[in-house]
Amino acid sequence: MSDTVFSFRRLARTGPWTLSRGAAQVMFQDNVWTGLLFVIGIFVGAYAEGMPVVAWGALVGLVVSTLVGALFRFPAADGKDGLWGFNGILVGCALPTFLADTVWMWLALIICAALTTWVRTGMNNLLAPWRVSSFTFPFVFCTWCFLLAGREFMGMAPAHMSAPEIDYTIAPVVCHNALDFVEYWLKGIAQVFLIDSWITGLIFLIALAVASWRAAFWAALSSLIALAMALLWEAQGSSVIGGLYGFSAVLTGIALGATFWRPTFRNGLMAAFGVVATVFIQAAMNALLAPVGLASLTAPFCIATWLFMLPRLAPQLPTSSSK
Repeated sequence: MSDTVFSFRRLARTGPWTLSRGAAQVMFQDNVWTGLLFVIGIFVGAYAEGMPVVAWGALVGLVVSTLVGALFRFPAADGKDGLWGFNGILVGCALPTFLADTVWMWLALIICAALTTWVRTGMNNLLAPWRVSSFTFPFVFCTWCFLLAGREFMGMAPAHMSAPEIDYTIAPVVCHNALDFVEYWLKGIAQVFLIDSWITGLIFLIALAVASWRAAFWAALSSLIALAMALLWEAQGSSVIGGLYGFSAVLTGIALGATFWRPTFRNGLMAAFGVVATVFIQAAMNALLAPVGLASLTAPFCIATWLFMLPRLAPQLPTSSSK
């Protein structure tokens, strides 16, 4: 079979491994065991929260987006590495988190997860001259569209979304002990998959260490930096307690500190600065999106990572040829 085609036949042979890699690729890891531990962590956290629908949504999103890649024969290398699935699994976590659990929500989840495979391929083609990828922005864009559509469709009502607000009150965290802050730090890692559980965060750290100790280090450090900044600048207490300033920072840290740049002291400083910038970008996006009651999702990570990678990459623009 041609290496340029990743067909249903090949997917049938390698399906479990492809799906597991798809879960792992959310944090840039091409490792079957890391992906499996991520899925286990999602189920543990979702059931502990009393939200099992999130765990099953993650599986549905992962499977659908991967099947779409095979059906329409998107780039074979992406299929082998699990890159069709990571946006889909995030959609599967997000829609049940914010929308009412109805038949129409599940149908919307399937459509949205399928769409991410198309959007990712198109965005990567668009960004190719700049030598950066779309990261998780296909998930962000598609999910934003479907969450906003939920305000118009009673069949998938935004039952768990924030109410639109322009003027809101900030209530910072006060009088918490050291063990509480450890929980908030680990939740910052778990929230990459929209899971509010410190146990899941610990499982994710172990999963990352299985694939790359450097990725685990940067995940831990980035969540710690984000938590410290949120406390110092007195961010919204509920966001700090839920680890909501950590997840985009974690992805930025892994991307810059452990994936795309060589591990040097200077690059480490730049990666840490990128994590700091991510926290401010997230705060700004939270304020920007509050009037429509929309979560920023992983958009701060995408924006910060693009901003820090682009100055170091010369664009590869097409050259004109004379006839």
